[in-house]
Amino acid sequence: MAGIIRIAPSILAADFTQLGQQIRDAASADLIHVDVMDGRFVPNITMGPLVVAAARQVTTLPLDVHLMIVEPERHLQAFAKAGADIISVHWEVSPNLHRTIQTIRELGCRAGLAINPHIPAAFVSDILPLLDTVLVMTVNPGFGGQAFLPETLPKLRQLRQMIDATGKEITLEVDGGVALDTVRDVVEAGADTLVAGSSVFSGAASISANIAALRRAAGT
Repeated sequence: MAGIIRIAPSILAADFTQLGQQIRDAASADLIHVDVMDGRFVPNITMGPLVVAAARQVTTLPLDVHLMIVEPERHLQAFAKAGADIISVHWEVSPNLHRTIQTIRELGCRAGLAINPHIPAAFVSDILPLLDTVLVMTVNPGFGGQAFLPETLPKLRQLRQMIDATGKEITLEVDGGVALDTVRDVVEAGADTLVAGSSVFSGAASISANIAALRRAAGT
């Protein structure tokens, strides 16, 4: 099991008519997660550097930018300039992955690698020592509100072992279907950073209460 658990609300599930206030209301979280989709790597189109820059103005929390886009290397500088603290790219879209990770770090950001449900943990091994974050998709990317895929849990356990073996401080992040009934499973599998969208920004309870409920469910 991981140690300290971090909650990263995904603003993809926020009310965009009140985005600034909802980000402020998530101040008890540890990160703010920004899902960037281009309509090519995934079917949906969401947000870009302008939204990251706007979020940067209303929170001091680290901005965790998840690029679900093709040719991410073309846009790294723009997201870093907008205020991203962490930039994650997908394994499938970076033919020169080593160079892309280096570029993210040269821009002053922490570097993450995102892997979809069909990507084995072993595919991360060669690049792992260069990463700050491994982001495991526990749904197929492209839309919020999907059901958690329990078949991804063994991969989380394997990655936890791989990360621990490096002796480095690499976070293991999970994104997709994280809710009160799944959070304990992913924490026990080794995740230490939990991206949560609908379970934070939806429902009758306040955003801060939803974050607190996730922490309790995670056992922290």
